[in-house]
This record gives sequence, structure tokens and C-alpha cells, in this order.
Amino acid sequence: MTPIDISIPSDGVSLRGTLQLPDAETRPAAALLISGSGPLDRDSNWKRMKVDVMRQVATHLAAAGVASLRYDKRGVGESGGDYRSAGLHDNIADASAALTALRARSEIDPQRIVVIGHSEGALIAAELAADTDLDGVVLLAGAATTGEEVLTWQARQLAPTLPRPVRWIMRLLRQDLVETQTKRLARIKASTDDVIRINFVKLNAKWFREFMAHDPTAGLGAAAVPVLAITGSKDIQVNPADVDAMERLVQTPFVGVVPENITHLLRSEAGPASLRTYKKQVRRPVDSGVLATITEWIATTTAGEPVVPKAETAD
Repeated sequence: MTPIDISIPSDGVSLRGTLQLPDAETRPAAALLISGSGPLDRDSNWKRMKVDVMRQVATHLAAAGVASLRYDKRGVGESGGDYRSAGLHDNIADASAALTALRARSEIDPQRIVVIGHSEGALIAAELAADTDLDGVVLLAGAATTGEEVLTWQARQLAPTLPRPVRWIMRLLRQDLVETQTKRLARIKASTDDVIRINFVKLNAKWFREFMAHDPTAGLGAAAVPVLAITGSKDIQVNPADVDAMERLVQTPFVGVVPENITHLLRSEAGPASLRTYKKQVRRPVDSGVLATITEWIATTTAGEPVVPKAETAD
């Protein structure tokens, strides 16, 4: 498996990424890999946690004969730009630029390309799904509701998982996590600066405003290529029920999977779903069943079968 370090120009910013090529393959199919939210590098890692999703996906794809391109986000790793001032729309533009760069590589087959996005990357992948020159998109832990609804849903899921002393203190202070979250979101929506401080912490307000306002239903409804959606049953950052909502929205061939005991980090977790288990989860590999589902679907989707919209499919 041969890694090639490449530069990706995007609106005056130079992003850096890795083109991962499989061994003994001539112009293979390829995937653009888009990481989730936060200051993540090309491997989906950040200073506080080595999530490592996209590195493991790239390695698995290469072993299956599929090339991939993954890249550092703006202002992260070796990429230029400022992470804190980048909005969701900037991230979508960067992904589009990365797709253009991937198509231009002579090492891969530009007629057999899919996009794989995780979390925020899934939202971005859904926006790229209108590109008829793609073979398909894979949405890992993606959402089918507005970002504001996602954040509110998250608060409801996270409240019961907080450590008991924290819950006791919040009750003592008569604080409710959902209510506190709602107030913070209202303050962010009222802001106009790219970066603001909340509780003495610098926050990428521009990204939050654009994320909260973003409604993925339009992109999902406009998808012109096949879609694979995978969200684990123990995901507490996006609602697993959104997979069914995606199926109703997408008009092209759709495969939706909600694997048991899989979390937002795409790891298997036998115990209760909780953020407190994340540090233990990342010590384990991405679930092999999830990886197998992705590669099997790519093999079928890039085989050259024509896309037949649902409305045109015979009974």
C-alpha cells in the first residue's frame, strides 16, 4: 500500500492529504474520505483523542483494492488556513476541492469514485451526492435533521450519561443540560463574529451558526447516485432513526444499516452508550463488520451498473 503526500488547493488555502494506493492495482476505484467535526487531521485524530476512523478506513480499502484520499482540515496538521474561522460551507468547499484533486490523479480511475463521510463528513458527503459523475456516497453516522435539532437531541441523550457527581451538582444548582444547551445555542445564533468566547472558551461560532441552520434533507433528496448509510444503534451523537428518514428522502438506490452495539466512533460497545466510554473505545479498532459493509457496497456500486431512481424501479 503506497501513501503519497499531496497538496489540494481550495479557495486560496493549501490543504495537505494522503493518497493511499493499493498494491498491484492499475487505476483502481477510489474514495474521498471526509472526517467529522472538530480540528481533525487526515486520520480523524486530534490532540485530545486519537479517533483514527479515516486511517483505518483507508487501510481497509487499500487491502480490498480501493484507493483513497484523506486530508487535514483547514488549520489542522499540515493544512493552511484557520480552523476556528472556518464554517461548514468552507468545509464543503474544501471537500469539493479535494474531490477535484482526486479526479485529476492519473493513478486512479476517475470514473469509479465514491465519497465516504463520517459525522460532519456525512453531511458534506450528502451535499456532494448530486454529482452524477460519482458512483455513490457513504454516510457514516450522518444526520437527517437540522444541526440545531441534532445538538438538542444530543443534549437529551448525554444528560443521563453524565457522572453521578456532575448530575448531583447540576440538580443542586437547578440546572438542566437541555435548557443550558438551548441558551448557549441562542447566544451563538445571535453572534456575528467567526470566533466568540463562551465560559472563557474560544468557540468557532461561524461553524456552529452554519451547522445549526443546515438542513440535510435537500441534499439527500437531490442525491443522484446510490447511497449507503450506516449509523450504530448506540450512537448518542446522531439519531439512529435518521437512517429510516434518509431512506424516505433519497430517490436513488439506498442501503441503510443500523448495526447493533455500534457507537458514533464506529466501535462495538457492549455496555451502555456513553461519552465516558470513548477513551476506551478508541483503543479498539473500527468494527470489522462496518468496514466489510463499506467495501462490499463499494465493490458492487463501482461495478458499472446504471443508477435507477426509485420512481423508475419496477415492482
